[in-house]
Amino acid sequence: MALRASPFPYKFVSGIHAIGWTLIVPCFWYLDRVIAVCKSTTKERSERQEQECYLHPLKVFFGSISFFLFFLLTAPLAFLGFLLWAPLQACRRPFSYHRVGLTSAEKETNRGFEQTGKASFTFASANLCLLPDGLARFNNLGHTQHRAHEIGQRIAESVGRPHVIITVESPSSCGPSDSIMPRPCSETDGGMEGHSQPPGGHHSEPTESSASSDDAEEPLTEPSSSKPNYNENSNKQGQSDHGSPSVFLPKRPRLLDEEPWEVSAFFPANIDILCLEEVFDKRAAKKLTTKLKPLFGHILYDVGVYACQPPCRCSAFKFFNSGLFMASRFPVLEAQYHCFPNSCGEDALAAKGLLSTKVLIGQNQKKKKAVGYFNCTHLHAPEGKSQFPMWFNQKDPHS
Repeated sequence: MALRASPFPYKFVSGIHAIGWTLIVPCFWYLDRVIAVCKSTTKERSERQEQECYLHPLKVFFGSISFFLFFLLTAPLAFLGFLLWAPLQACRRPFSYHRVGLTSAEKETNRGFEQTGKASFTFASANLCLLPDGLARFNNLGHTQHRAHEIGQRIAESVGRPHVIITVESPSSCGPSDSIMPRPCSETDGGMEGHSQPPGGHHSEPTESSASSDDAEEPLTEPSSSKPNYNENSNKQGQSDHGSPSVFLPKRPRLLDEEPWEVSAFFPANIDILCLEEVFDKRAAKKLTTKLKPLFGHILYDVGVYACQPPCRCSAFKFFNSGLFMASRFPVLEAQYHCFPNSCGEDALAAKGLLSTKVLIGQNQKKKKAVGYFNCTHLHAPEGKSQFPMWFNQKDPHS
């Protein structure tokens, strides 16, 4: 049975929830702007160096007063919306589901099962810190909505590109690269140090796993070795005659089982499962959904609970969701969310937890369904000695 898109079982309940949230949003937005206008990022401070010194204090003074006045004016409406919104959280499913159309099973499932009895998939994970703009600035990040739009667009452009491996033949140590265009190698690389070994390092591409399926609904549990992308450019720019800045990397003996590492400007191509963390802002989650839905037909977003929950589920009042976001090329058959009951500090305001999903990977040669299980989580974040026992408690299934 396919998951329903709305987190509420009835349309009229979803409508009341939408009305309540609409009344809350203006007040919340003005409060967010009060914080954002007073908190600057490093980039904004550097850009202000060319402006008159009195312009920024005037902007902060009049901007904060204006936004605070509008906050007070919209507070009564927000309180009314809160009275409608908060009680409905008890019957809300802890995630929203987006599915693009009714595509054929051949496009959604992996044909490798039908042909060879085996299939492979690739997944990736990233932490985006898409908090409301005012709170994101405490992490030196601003313009949350713009960042969400750009992140979604760049992921879509990279995931949708052809997976091309280009081999560059040159006197330097340039090898095959996962980039679309080969990176140019300086002519000086072919000099005295043209045969030097690149500095040791290790970077793993998103894990590519494979498994075979013989009976109905067998989980994928046998990982295969990942396929590394090789790009062993030696950093000898410091010895170039063109005055380019030197790049010094620590050199150490490479281990026998260690793979070459690479820092790529492109997001990995051909991703099947994408797990994102810290997508707390609802508008940012919808922007990501809009950008990713042409490539990922099944998306879970706005994962988590709000307001007061039973003591056995979550502690304290939850102002934010879990921040988890999952996009899949495969159909999502089932999904469950488990809120961590123990949290402290500012993390207690967010409903951090574990998102577990069951996806349909394909069919085997006997036309039996093969499924895979994927989990996405984000543990306690604040620094300090208390984080370690908190992590162990959150990972304990009996806590």
